Amino acid sequence: MCVSFADKRDDDWCLRNCQSVMWDNGAFSAFTKGKPTDWNKYYEWLESRLSPPHWAVIPDVIDGDVSDNLELIKQWPHRKDCSAVVWHMAEPVDHLLHLIDLGFGKVCFGSSGAYWQVGSPAWERRADVAFNEIFKRGPIPWVHMLRGLSMAGSKYPFASADSANVARHHQEMNTCPERWARQIDMVQNPVTWKMKETQRELLL
Repeated sequence: MCVSFADKRDDDWCLRNCQSVMWDNGAFSAFTKGKPTDWNKYYEWLESRLSPPHWAVIPDVIDGDVSDNLELIKQWPHRKDCSAVVWHMAEPVDHLLHLIDLGFGKVCFGSSGAYWQVGSPAWERRADVAFNEIFKRGPIPWVHMLRGLSMAGSKYPFASADSANVARHHQEMNTCPERWARQIDMVQNPVTWKMKETQRELLL
C-alpha cells in the first residue's frame, strides 16, 4: 500500500492491515496544488511508522535543482535501509549514479521536465539511458517508479511502482479493489536489463 503524507487519513489502518507500506512524501500532490510542505512534520509522522518492511520516500523538490534535493537528503533523519531517494528524470544521469552510491535502500524515478509523461517516447529514451548506465556498474538496485504502474510488465526492471488508480477509480469501474490490486500484483517486470542503443545527446 502507498500512503501519501498529503492524504494520510488511512495511515494507521494500513499499518495494521497491509503487508508493507510505502510512505510517500506527498511532494507531487503539494506541487500540483501549489502548497508548501512542512518536512519536520513529515519526519515526525514517520518516527513510529518506519521499520522493515515499511519504507519512506525522502523529500524532494519537484522542478527543483540537484542542490535543492541533495540538501533535503542531508537533512533526512531516518535510517537508510528503509528510505528511498528520488532522481528526477530531467536531472543528469550522473546525479542518479551519485544517489545510488549514497547507500539508501531504494532509488525512485520521478518523471519531470521533458520526461513528465510516463511511457512517452522521450520518457522511454531517457529510461533506456538511465538503465544502461546503471547496468554498466553492476547489479541493478531496487528502483521504484513513481506514478508508474502503467509500466508494469514492460521491458524495464522496476522492482516496484505506485499509482492511485485503485483507490480513486474502483467505484466508478465497479471493480473490487482487492481483486484489482491482486491482478496488478501478479504482473512481473524483468529482473535484469539488456543494453539499448541510445542517442548520444540524451546522455546528459
